[in-house]
Amino acid sequence: MTQKSLDVKLAKIHADPLGCKEFILADAKDADMALSIGAPGRSPESHSGELRYRTLAEYREMIEQIVEQQMVDIMLMSASTNEVLTIHKRLFDHSPVTPAARANDTTDIHIIRGSKYPTSPSLPFRTATLDHIQCGHLDCTPEERSLGANLGLYSITFNNDPVLDRLALEEYKQFRLEAERKGFRHFLEIFDPNTPSVEPDKIPDFINDAIVRTLGGVTAKGRPLFLKMVYHGPKAMEELVAYDPHLVVGILGGGAGTTYDAFKLLAEAKKYGARVALFGRKINNAENQLAFVHFLRLIADDQISPEEAVRAYHGVLQQLGIPPQRSLADDMVLQTNVMSYGGTGKTISVAPSANGHPKRKACSCSCACESKASKSVDSEVDFSRMTAAQKVAYHKARWDRILG
Repeated sequence: MTQKSLDVKLAKIHADPLGCKEFILADAKDADMALSIGAPGRSPESHSGELRYRTLAEYREMIEQIVEQQMVDIMLMSASTNEVLTIHKRLFDHSPVTPAARANDTTDIHIIRGSKYPTSPSLPFRTATLDHIQCGHLDCTPEERSLGANLGLYSITFNNDPVLDRLALEEYKQFRLEAERKGFRHFLEIFDPNTPSVEPDKIPDFINDAIVRTLGGVTAKGRPLFLKMVYHGPKAMEELVAYDPHLVVGILGGGAGTTYDAFKLLAEAKKYGARVALFGRKINNAENQLAFVHFLRLIADDQISPEEAVRAYHGVLQQLGIPPQRSLADDMVLQTNVMSYGGTGKTISVAPSANGHPKRKACSCSCACESKASKSVDSEVDFSRMTAAQKVAYHKARWDRILG
């Protein structure tokens, strides 16, 4: 088994929690346990006025390509996708990427067309069992537990309701006990309330206190490796990190938004103490997911600024002949509140450069160097006759040429 970058980075972070600059990047491809048919995202083959989603097979093929790219540290999947790619295909055996599976699916992420589940107070629920995540069937033998993923995401949504919140804590306790017995690691997701039960300006304080209270009685063996939570601005992030530097804080991506939203969110959260980012829809809705992840990695490693990354990303799209969803100017608009210290702020925009192209030195890539000849090759390739592995190899070779 190849050493996992997640384990290396976590060890460095805990060795120097205040000075370490390592950053963990995860792709959250577990949306089939929330968004149902729409989980794979809109198909690029859909036309104006037509809504068509990618298939589950296409979704999994994209997962394979991103894992082969080796720029994320964690690939989060549903238990069923984990079975296909981790247990049967052995995708992660020789990869530095760590496979992970969603270990529970609270009712506020049961997003079903025509339903009202997300607007009702969250209730704890688990579709997957740890045995099925670890080995694909019930009652794994000790030897089988290493076949699948050994890392899972557990989610809690607190709604300021003593009965429901106690139930959520009881379920989390039972999960922790089972996970410890079976040698299963986890990270903890704390969602903001999904009902209007806390004043909006009090949510950052409510969530920070809920996290600390939840983990106060949990000893090292049962604690999460890191957190996944909404970024509530620098003030809330600094408070949580200062309280316990060994409580590794990660942010979730939320809605798709602009490219600048995603890139700036990562940079700002890291600046104020976050050490993990888990982006799902922001990656999945990108015009080109491999390019998008590439620039997330460069930002996480302090090699490029968010502003430079947006321009560079548009440069790659231009070279690939992929129409952007927005103009460069529109994609440089910040729609989130990441610039506000207290977690609230106004939309701002950053003017693109005069020619709309990136500075090549800033991103260390050869975005503008792909020749017309390489584009013409694509038109001659019959992808329908390729296996998934061949497609992965083809795209990896192409990205090696374009991004270096």
